[in-house]
Amino acid sequence: MSEHKNNEVSYYQHKSNFELENGKKIDNLQVAYQTFGKLNAEKNNVVWVCHALTANADVMDWWPGLFGKNNLFNPNEHFIICANVLGSHYGSTNPLSKNSVTGQPYYLSFPSFTIRDMVAAHEVLANYLGIKKIKVLIGGSLGGQQALEWSISQPNMIENLILLATNAVHSPWGIAFNESQRLAISADRTFYANQPEGGLKGLKAARSIALLSYRTFSAYCNTQLESDDDKVDNFRASSYQNYQGEKLTKRYNAYSYYYLSKAMDSHNVGRNRPSIVEALESVKANTLVVAVENDLLFPLSEQQFLANHIPDASLAIVKSDYGHDGFLIETDTLTNVIGNFLKESKNKKVIRLQHTG
Repeated sequence: MSEHKNNEVSYYQHKSNFELENGKKIDNLQVAYQTFGKLNAEKNNVVWVCHALTANADVMDWWPGLFGKNNLFNPNEHFIICANVLGSHYGSTNPLSKNSVTGQPYYLSFPSFTIRDMVAAHEVLANYLGIKKIKVLIGGSLGGQQALEWSISQPNMIENLILLATNAVHSPWGIAFNESQRLAISADRTFYANQPEGGLKGLKAARSIALLSYRTFSAYCNTQLESDDDKVDNFRASSYQNYQGEKLTKRYNAYSYYYLSKAMDSHNVGRNRPSIVEALESVKANTLVVAVENDLLFPLSEQQFLANHIPDASLAIVKSDYGHDGFLIETDTLTNVIGNFLKESKNKKVIRLQHTG
């Protein structure tokens, strides 16, 4: 096992074969990660962040307002870790990585993987870093799916669990959105050309589809409404969709996006377990479930289900014009909700210690 640093990103190289849930193996698994702050002597200040679909390990960059020197999760107090997920574009082993057998990038020969495989990669990194306890495990959307799965597979490792805009099993609605995006990517013939830029036009269309599930009718009316009643073309909403699609193609690859959407579809905490409910009931962490009231992609009912079946879980409902993206944007509200939850959790622990002492 080895580590090297490049700027602020570190890389963990797993020397033994990494076995996936489907039995296939990845040679020389690499996990890119970033840490902020220092691990204290008691090793009880770890905050582990699981990122969403196209994010990276730099949580300070994509979750400002919640993470930062003057924010709730600050590196002066916490040892913050965010690992880039298996299959992602940002440094962890992914479809553009070199296949040790062929010497060429995997592209579409990359083995399929699941949320559980992402968590297994987190676990080998945590073991390498000597992390045996996580004070706070937090994630939203795809990140929430990882955090939930980890809290079930390693229930004694997690003290506080914060799940935002996520679910216990990916819904037919969510899968349909993902499949529509994959249809757009695969309709681009260059996707099968085995080149790093393959499928980018399809990826642009896929991102446009995704945005419709991330935002709301109100959000578009607030930001993209036309002031000219005589306009018949070149609408602001059209330009916005094109801009956001183009923006993603400049920083991401179609193959990672395709595979990660498949991994999201695989999410089901009940797989190879007695049931979804029993899996949720096995969570031991103090749990806060945060729902965005008008989330189109992960509806409120999915968060209510989590809160109803995870023992003693708390449910917070956040209002936002931004829909699903509210979990990234409404950081003032989240700071208040999460901060109060962690204070209450700490007080509960003190009371339990006094009671048992």
